[in-house]
Amino acid sequence: MTKSNTGIFPSIQNEIRAFQFEAISPERKAILLPLINFIQEKVNKKQEIRLNFICTHNSRRSHLSQVWAQTAAAHFNVKNVFCYSGGTEATALFPVVAKTLEQTGFQVATLSEGTNPVYSIKYAANEHPIICFSKTYDDYFNPLSDFTAILTCSQADGGCPFIAGAEKRITITFEDPKAFDNTTQQEEKYKERSTQIATELFYVFSQINL
Repeated sequence: MTKSNTGIFPSIQNEIRAFQFEAISPERKAILLPLINFIQEKVNKKQEIRLNFICTHNSRRSHLSQVWAQTAAAHFNVKNVFCYSGGTEATALFPVVAKTLEQTGFQVATLSEGTNPVYSIKYAANEHPIICFSKTYDDYFNPLSDFTAILTCSQADGGCPFIAGAEKRITITFEDPKAFDNTTQQEEKYKERSTQIATELFYVFSQINL
């Protein structure tokens, strides 16, 4: 992998160096290909790339995808990438997600508390923080048009036959770590899912020709 010039925090860079693209199955790579093609087409046309990761509650997988995709774009110097996340309903970002990212090396700050806390998540000292909180995919905080909708859970995929404003719809589902909440495996499984999402999204951006 090429090193980025964004000053990604060293602990995250260590994580990136451990990613194993060869462990991604051919079947999984085929699922990721439409996203690679979408990004490549936008790069070729020098257009902005808006990726909205959508899951049912916008509490776990969609946030992990948003954060790692933005980090991957920076790492591979793919410009004009703007990553978002949303749900079919708003709940709250599950605290273990923020903790998992923090343990990986992201700088996490709580901007506001309450039933739906707002977090600032930074992957590099001189890059804009990613603002994370639970919201619907069509929330004012997200783009209303000219974006691709990436469905990260089968429930949202089935529940959203039509997503207004999306120029493309891509399904890339991940297993929900929620199944391990309040168990002895919770920390391990959230890290495992975060690493899978990160590895696959870094693979996507590694395929882009600038």
